Amino acid sequence: MAKQRSFTSNLGLYVYSGAAIFLGILGLVSGDFATVWQHVGPNIPLRVPLAYLTAIIELAGGIVLLVPRTARIGALTLTALYSVFTLIWVPEAFVNLTNYDPIGNVFEEFSLVAGGLVLLAAFSPAGSSIARRRHFFVLLFGICPISFGIVHIKDMPGLLGAIPAWLPPTRMFWCYATTLGFFAAAVAILTGIMAPLAARLLTAEIVTFELLFWIPNLSAAPTNHFNWAGNAISIAIAGASWVVSDSISAAAKAKPIPAESPAKVSIVA
Repeated sequence: MAKQRSFTSNLGLYVYSGAAIFLGILGLVSGDFATVWQHVGPNIPLRVPLAYLTAIIELAGGIVLLVPRTARIGALTLTALYSVFTLIWVPEAFVNLTNYDPIGNVFEEFSLVAGGLVLLAAFSPAGSSIARRRHFFVLLFGICPISFGIVHIKDMPGLLGAIPAWLPPTRMFWCYATTLGFFAAAVAILTGIMAPLAARLLTAEIVTFELLFWIPNLSAAPTNHFNWAGNAISIAIAGASWVVSDSISAAAKAKPIPAESPAKVSIVA
């Protein structure tokens, strides 16, 4: 990825960086975090200055990520920032294990961390310790769709309401299909079985949810900060999934084709 930055082969990079830029602009315009995902409470000292600082880091990180010479710095910056927001959710997730929502938020934020780590590995020198761990970072992301599927199960009524009524065949069908899709994608990515296809389909599922849920919500209530934040985070998660999908596909294409043994060649001949 570091050497070949064609538009078609690195769409994930552009979506991931574009989402960071989107988050940065949103933060600068609103003077707020991407609530509720960036879980910074109202009583935090210097909350507004921190929100602006976060927005500047997001904006700068997204822009720097698009420049070949500084892409590694951009990936490292965004990974570190998203790690902070992941850790903010962790205490609440362990305090009340019966409520899965905080745990779900941990993995939503962690998916952005994993995507950033994959980019960091891709832009690191070949043979470096970070570059050699790219597959491990892909596996870290592969854990996240399990949580996405659990969230669907825990909030099935909310999911039913989020699916457009006009979408055939039924809302319940898509509830089951999308939930099973998350679990299947996790299994494929973690085992390597049909991983390139599964990662692409996972990305398509997240993008479809953005198109059918978040964009219509924003259109219906364009002054609602929650809808803007939801769109930005949704695009960021789609970007992380896309980055992982690009990495899996590139690794699959790079695998050497086993040479046929002389005995087998002679039989064919």
